[in-house]
Amino acid sequence: MKDLNRRAFGGLLKMMVILSALIFLPAWTVHYWQGWISLLVFFVCAAGITLDLMKHDPALLERRMTAGAGAEKEKSQKIIQALTSIIFVVLFVISALDHRFAWSSVPVFVVVGGDALIVLGFVVVFLVFKVNTFTSGIIEVAGDQKVISTGPYGLVRHPMYLGALILLIGIPMSLGSWWGEMVILPTIVMLVLRLLDEEGFLVRSLPGYEEYLRRVKYRLAPFVW
Repeated sequence: MKDLNRRAFGGLLKMMVILSALIFLPAWTVHYWQGWISLLVFFVCAAGITLDLMKHDPALLERRMTAGAGAEKEKSQKIIQALTSIIFVVLFVISALDHRFAWSSVPVFVVVGGDALIVLGFVVVFLVFKVNTFTSGIIEVAGDQKVISTGPYGLVRHPMYLGALILLIGIPMSLGSWWGEMVILPTIVMLVLRLLDEEGFLVRSLPGYEEYLRRVKYRLAPFVW
């Protein structure tokens, strides 16, 4: 358990160092209050969820630490995850360059709204973790896994991706960038490709999932799709 917690904190700190570099190096300044607040909001939310998993669901924490293109077992998901990682980096870099060269003029209330969307995205992710201990960082099926249809899974099939999308939409806003929002379109494409591929995998691998698809109509956004 102590080793798991150390690895989790180490992963969290590593992520924050990377995000700091992606924000402040392209901006080429530390006098970037939007960047500092965005980073703080992201860190507090991510740390809060990590601490909760340490206490209440270490098995899920272990699953979440296995992630990324290299960890995926399906070739299609390796490609999708690799492209998603690139897009994630570009999202921060474009937003920071926007600040550096003053391409956008973003009101303070929009920046605050972006921070609020980051929090909302993490809240959705937290609710997913509370009802689904099988939410692995990669697409796989555990031996004792069952179909989850309660909580946010009663509204959409992929609430985890919905939370991630809300969070990602908020990031450029929180960094004071309109241009960064242009990266959201390829992000949505990658999310859609991943969830469609995931559904096919779960239909083949998880008993009862096909019935769940018939009962829950919407994949990503309630009343939309």
